[in-house]
Amino acid sequence: MEEGYQNRTAFIKGAKDIAKEVKRQASKKVGRSVDKVTDEYSKRSYSRFEEDEDDDYPQQGSQDGGYYRGDSQAANDEEGGHSDSTEGHDEDDEIYEGEYQGIPRAESGKGSLAGGPGSVSAGAQQLGDIGVSEAERRKDQEELAQQYETILQECGHGKFQWTLYFVLGLALMADGVEIFVVGFVLPSAEKDMCLSEPNKSMLGLIVYFGMMVGAFLWGAMADRIGRRQSLLICLSINSVFSFFSSFVQGYGTFLFCRLLSGVGIGGSIPIVFSYYSEFLSQEKRGEHLSWLCMFWMIGGIYASAMAWAIIPHYGWSFQMGSAYQFHSWRVFVLVCAFPAVAAIAALSAMPESPRFYLENGKHDEGWMILKQVHDTNMRAKGHPEKVFSVTTIKTVKQMDELSDIGTDTPVWQRYRLKIVSLSHQIRNNILACFSPEYKRTTFMLMAVWFTMSFSYYGLTVWFPDMIKYIQRQEYDSRTKTFTKERMDHATLNFTMENQVHRQGHFFNDKFLNLKMKSMVFEDSVFEECYFEDITSTHTFFRNCTFIASLFYNTDLFKYRFVDCKLLNSTFLHNKEGCILDFSDDFNNAYMIYFVNFLGTLAVLPGNIVSALLMDKIGRLRMLAGSSVISCISCFFLMFGNSESGMIALLCLFGGISIASWNALDVITVELYPSDKRCTAFGFLNALCKLAAVLGISIFQSFVGITKAVPIIFAAGALAAGSFLATKLPETRGQVLQ
Repeated sequence: MEEGYQNRTAFIKGAKDIAKEVKRQASKKVGRSVDKVTDEYSKRSYSRFEEDEDDDYPQQGSQDGGYYRGDSQAANDEEGGHSDSTEGHDEDDEIYEGEYQGIPRAESGKGSLAGGPGSVSAGAQQLGDIGVSEAERRKDQEELAQQYETILQECGHGKFQWTLYFVLGLALMADGVEIFVVGFVLPSAEKDMCLSEPNKSMLGLIVYFGMMVGAFLWGAMADRIGRRQSLLICLSINSVFSFFSSFVQGYGTFLFCRLLSGVGIGGSIPIVFSYYSEFLSQEKRGEHLSWLCMFWMIGGIYASAMAWAIIPHYGWSFQMGSAYQFHSWRVFVLVCAFPAVAAIAALSAMPESPRFYLENGKHDEGWMILKQVHDTNMRAKGHPEKVFSVTTIKTVKQMDELSDIGTDTPVWQRYRLKIVSLSHQIRNNILACFSPEYKRTTFMLMAVWFTMSFSYYGLTVWFPDMIKYIQRQEYDSRTKTFTKERMDHATLNFTMENQVHRQGHFFNDKFLNLKMKSMVFEDSVFEECYFEDITSTHTFFRNCTFIASLFYNTDLFKYRFVDCKLLNSTFLHNKEGCILDFSDDFNNAYMIYFVNFLGTLAVLPGNIVSALLMDKIGRLRMLAGSSVISCISCFFLMFGNSESGMIALLCLFGGISIASWNALDVITVELYPSDKRCTAFGFLNALCKLAAVLGISIFQSFVGITKAVPIIFAAGALAAGSFLATKLPETRGQVLQ
């Protein structure tokens, strides 16, 4: 009897050891179960998953042996009992489609084994976790990428994606508007603020510096706090400071507001493309990301049209005394903030990227959004009865990057620790882009982005400057020159334009209600002359002498008198600031807006062609081919000797090069994994803006000197970029990482 009892005890103990070993092995293999999920989709069957709990039931003694919750069905069968989870149901119970089952549990891939007195120490376990955590994350990401693609195909492409297309298009449109704003207002702002040449150059470049910082900052933030939230923040910053910049009067504050406005909008491009790509299946991604690029063109057209309609209308302004003036160009700056405001309002109704949630271990949130995408598309297609068949989605195992700081910690210290942790995570993400796995891809993309941006932005700014130079040459050819003229007791009350007076003598003359445009007086004498209500533009007095003369209510400031002598002369009630007179530059203003309008509209054919062919011929062929054709088109610039010829060449270059930009945007999105996508795109876009600043500065310095150097620079950069582009991996047909 005693021997039988001992045999029974040994048998139970052995069974318990076998059960523990089975559970340990099962916990290691739980991640592999996702391989069967595709079969589950086709069968459209639903499964319930339960998390493993403690190894033994807490109520049972050691003599009877413990049972795992996962094996409890066998024990219940022997004892004739039922678990709570199966009470009231038979084994063959069927779950019908459409029956609400709640949000399914995540397939986290985290097996757990209950510890006891003989467990491995916590420190050793943590070291083991650190050793395998990165490998586990990589495996989870690969499995998630495959499953996510299958889910997107089940959700289909329909109403939800098109709604998001127009919402994100508004954000991309705001970026396009920001590029053109300063260029359009500069001719007016330089007069309103009396800007010198260095100040004008800084105002033209400041938006690129802001966008460079914004692309880097918000791109990195979008991988940590979410695409939608980051995009809302950067659009809000752009809207607020665009609004302020339309009202501030001083040059310094205007410059500061435009800088922060650029910092805000700089994050739109990297976030928008990454955000939209995560709602697109493999066969739709290249085409629809290219269609999205059209909104950048629409932004340029919007800015050109608004400038054309608003800025030349001087009547659209008001002033409060002589200290505060709100001219029509400020109305234009205000109107240009509307796309960003509209994007904020529309984006508030859209969900976060489900891929971002799944990459960060938030299974329920990601599942709900994918179900929303599926149901929205099915209802729009007339199939509301179709049920979202996905029950569980792979989530990526998370690293413990911030320890619990407790409720007793001061609020400021909590925020400080969160900021430090966030900065550390961003730094690690940036360094990961230069890890051995992505180093070659990153450096190749850096070279392609830099060369394309250097040539494109350099030439697109050089074109209008060359047109202005040609116009200036034609204007100067009509200049009238007067030498050694004498005028006594005369009254001048008409417009004087494009004249040069040398060694003249003016005695007791009255200059009343006079407009002077491009007037130069050299080595002349003004004796007992009276100047009243004078408005001047590009007017200077060089080495002149004024004797007993009176200036009343004029804008003839000291900087207009170069090496002049003022003897017994008086200035009364001088006008403050620079005076705008749009009637003088009416035709020139319309020409600037018209040229930019045509240049922006010319990219429409290139956008259409790239969208239709992106998924057919591949990203690399589109990128390299368009760059080669753009390189060849640069040599035609040598024949642009007239205003109309330069405009035609501007349209040709813009229409060809846009296809390479679209391909570069698509391939950049597809070459990086989801948790590094916005960071990498933001870094490359920041490099793009740096190259734009260099290209604009270098190309502008050769205006009026030679055409050969800018053309050689642009052609050489495009040739290098097209060659390097062929070394990148082709991403057509690949699952989004």
